[in-house]
Amino acid sequence: MKPNNLNITSVIRLILLLGLIAWTFFILKPFILIFIWAIILAVALFPIFESWSSRFRNKKLGVILFTSLIALILFTPAYILIKEISVSGKSIVKQIKSDEHLIPNPSEDVKSWPLIGDKMYNEWSALSSNAKAYALEHKDIFIDKGTGLLSRLTGFFGTLFVFVASFLISVVLMYKAEFGYKTGQLLFGKLFGLQSDEIIHMCRDTIRSVVKGILLVAVIQTVLALIGFKLIGLPAAGFFAFLILVAAIMQIPALLVMIPAILLAFSTSDTTPAIIFTVYAIAVALSDNFLKPILLGKGLQTPMIIILVGTLGGMLLHGIIGLFVGAVVLSVAHRLYMFWVNSDGSTLKK
Repeated sequence: MKPNNLNITSVIRLILLLGLIAWTFFILKPFILIFIWAIILAVALFPIFESWSSRFRNKKLGVILFTSLIALILFTPAYILIKEISVSGKSIVKQIKSDEHLIPNPSEDVKSWPLIGDKMYNEWSALSSNAKAYALEHKDIFIDKGTGLLSRLTGFFGTLFVFVASFLISVVLMYKAEFGYKTGQLLFGKLFGLQSDEIIHMCRDTIRSVVKGILLVAVIQTVLALIGFKLIGLPAAGFFAFLILVAAIMQIPALLVMIPAILLAFSTSDTTPAIIFTVYAIAVALSDNFLKPILLGKGLQTPMIIILVGTLGGMLLHGIIGLFVGAVVLSVAHRLYMFWVNSDGSTLKK
């Protein structure tokens, strides 16, 4: 009887423990994304935070000044970018539904383009004259695929709230960095034993590599591109900027997005401004070639397919914020997996 009673007691304890874990998860579920992004920001910004704080005798004053300065640097372009993306997304959906002119009429010069001139002119004219009919005719692309994506881009205030809340939490995490590091050691010590320090450092380096070498470069390119789009008066500038952001994070050449923007600029602007914009756009598209060596340092140890899948999956699951979180989380998960499958626990290379 005693063994049976012991087994029943163990099962009851397990059920109660699993129930408590599940309950805790559902309570924290609305905040998980915010905390993950806060941890990513804290890990990425901590070297700057530490260097800055060491210059102040009053650490709290240093934290306040650091928070104000970084908030200004981060949130000014983030606010502009997210607002432009949101406005462009809403405008595109509204114009398609109301048959407004979504795209300006092409000039006759388009017909003279070699190989694709006539076809481009006809497709462009059809889209400009009746956007709704064109969208219905190509509904597999514009309706079935695009509507769900565009609807995710309109949550402007929600996305901005996540950025702000995550940043403020990250400042607290950096302020309590020593306590957080010790807690991480205890957690990873329970999971991985003596290799906990190596795993913590590996996760830290992976986060910083992805944030600096992929995300920061993508944001710089996107902001520079948006400035050019607004100056040339490009229709749906925010939407084009969003495509630049996605392409840059996914490691797809940004020039592929710039080409349609350049063609549109030549049809909506005078020749001289369009030429200047073309030179600027090409320079922005190729800027990652010198930004990455500067910011990436030792190089990224994550395959590009992991970045691509993380970007797409994160965007589909969490919207704009998922572009950043998805790539980082999947990169860390990939590095942990590779560490686990290597029996000797040696440092992994790309």
